Amino acid sequence: MTAELTALTLAGLLQMIQFLLFAVPANMELGTGYTSGPRDRPPSRQISVLTGRLQRALNNHFEGLILFTLAVVVITLSDQSTRVTQTAAWAYLAARVLYIPAYAFGLRPWRSAIWGVGWVATLIMLLAALI
Repeated sequence: MTAELTALTLAGLLQMIQFLLFAVPANMELGTGYTSGPRDRPPSRQISVLTGRLQRALNNHFEGLILFTLAVVVITLSDQSTRVTQTAAWAYLAARVLYIPAYAFGLRPWRSAIWGVGWVATLIMLLAALI
């Protein structure tokens, strides 16, 4: 398996961990009666600030993961894995790991800077595929 595919696999596992980091406190705060139902109405209670941040970090990773997956697939299928694309893939993964606590604890401006590292890493991979 290429380094890019390994990073993608780990990013998928990270997404699953992020889901648990959000879902467990959300279920505790909202109750399983609400979270297991159809959610036709807004919850009667609000989730905490931390749980809300974990939810937004989870959603943000879904968005970033789409582009990162696209980059990995293009690099892999075109057999263009290089030291640059491998480093970019690991940088993306490291940024996503660091993004979770940065978002959860409201670390400004670091949260945005960490997000930017992941975005640039994905951009580098996409551009490298065109070269």
